[in-house]
Amino acid sequence: MSTSSMRGLLLGAAIFVATSLPALADSTVNVDLTGDAGDKMGMTLDKPSVPAGKVTFVVKNDAIATDHEMVVIKLKHKNDKIPMMSGKHRVDEDKLTSMGEVEDLQPGKSGEVSADLTPGDYLLLCNLKGHYEAGMLSYFTVTK
Repeated sequence: MSTSSMRGLLLGAAIFVATSLPALADSTVNVDLTGDAGDKMGMTLDKPSVPAGKVTFVVKNDAIATDHEMVVIKLKHKNDKIPMMSGKHRVDEDKLTSMGEVEDLQPGKSGEVSADLTPGDYLLLCNLKGHYEAGMLSYFTVTK
């Protein structure tokens, strides 16, 4: 077989393989949780949106002395009113669609959660007592 025939055959095989494989839509989002009791609390994402598919949230608790968590909530609309548990200073997760969470992250620790997310609006929040009210939330968008 000639060199040019071999190149043509290899090129054809490469194109076949490339077009036969499913598109990889996996994404990673890095999330930093900050704040201790009495300080400003916050949640920072390294990107505000990703394409639909498997999304892995890598979550790090940057606080010095306070535990945090991160819950992924699917919203019907970005303007949805978030239900609170009366007198508990926590979001009522039973009335929302949770896509997963990283629980009980001690200061300096990291964790991750993966979920298959469809296009739409999401809310990431810390639901430990008083943390959501103190600003530990971030809106997030999944595109087509």
